[in-house]
Amino acid sequence: MSYIAVIGGGSWGTTLAGLLADKEYDVSLWVYEQSVAEEIQRTRVNSTYLPEYVIPDSIKVSHKLEDVVKRTRYVLNVVPAQYTRAVFKDARPYIHKDAIIINASKGIERGTLLTVSAVLKELFDCKVAALSGPSFASEVIKRLPTAVTIAAEDDDTCFLLQEIFNTDYFRVYTHTDITGVEIGGALKNVMAIASGISDGLGLGASARAALITRGLVEITRLGKAMGAHERTFMGLSGLGDLVLTCTGQLSRNHTVGVKLGQGLKLQDIVQSMKMVAEGVATSEAAYELSKKYNVEMPIVEQIYKTINEDKNPADAVKALMGRTLKSEF
Repeated sequence: MSYIAVIGGGSWGTTLAGLLADKEYDVSLWVYEQSVAEEIQRTRVNSTYLPEYVIPDSIKVSHKLEDVVKRTRYVLNVVPAQYTRAVFKDARPYIHKDAIIINASKGIERGTLLTVSAVLKELFDCKVAALSGPSFASEVIKRLPTAVTIAAEDDDTCFLLQEIFNTDYFRVYTHTDITGVEIGGALKNVMAIASGISDGLGLGASARAALITRGLVEITRLGKAMGAHERTFMGLSGLGDLVLTCTGQLSRNHTVGVKLGQGLKLQDIVQSMKMVAEGVATSEAAYELSKKYNVEMPIVEQIYKTINEDKNPADAVKALMGRTLKSEF
C-alpha cells in the first residue's frame, strides 16, 4: 500500500514519481509496458523515456494496476489523455473511495470533448485536481527552477496538494479553476504545432510571436465559453505553458510542427516518436469544441485541416494572413 501512486511511466510520470520520492513519500509507479517495468526493476533506469535519470530504489515499480493503486491515498494520473479513460476503468475497482486523484496529463478526449479531469470525474466520486504549467521533465529532473499550478474545487484540497508537490526547485501555486487550467494545458499543444510549422517554414520570430499572442486569444475565448475565468489564461497554466511549448526545443508538439513545416508527413513523424504529442489528437477535439461553443478559432481550424485533412502548411499560413481585417480588441 503506497501513499502516492503515479499512473504512467513516461518522462513526466517518472519525473514526478522521483520528485515525490525525494520528499520521502511512499511512491509506487505504474508502467504500461511490462518490458519497461522490468527494466526499471532491474537497472533503476527508464531508458525508453528518461535515460539520464536513476530512479530511487524506494519507488516500487509494476505494470499491474492493482499492485500500484490498491488503497492508495493519492493517485497521480500521467497517462496520455486519449488513454486515461481505459486505464482508469481498469483501475477503478482498486482505487479507494476517499482517494484524491490528481491529473497531470494535458489533452481533450476525442468524441466526448471532455478535459481529462472531467473524464476522471465521470468515473469516480472522489476529489479530482489538476497539476499543470510550464515544465519540461528533463529540466525538472535536474532540479532546475520550475513553477506550476495545482487546481482543485476547494481551497483545503489545493493547500494540501501544494504542500505535497512543492520543493525548493518546484514551486506550486494554487487555483480553483480546474476547467481553465486544463483548457490552457491542452490547447497550448495545438498552438505549439502551429508555432513549429511557422519555424519549419522559416517564417521568423515575428510570426512566432504573433501566433503565440493570437493563440492565447483563441484559448481564452474557448475557456470563457466553457465557464473558465479569463485571468486563468494569463497565468502559469495559460500564458506560461503556451510560451514554453511554442518556443522550447524540448517540446514534442513543436517538433511535430517543425517537421510538418519541413514537408514531412504526419504519419511518419508520429511513428518516429517514442512519446505522445498530445496536440495531434487535441487539434480535432479543439476544433469540435470551437464549433460546439460557436467560438472563432482560426489557428485551431487551420491546424485541424493541416493534420486531419492534409492541408499544405504554407496554404494554412496564407489562409490566416488573408482573413478579413478587423480591430485587435
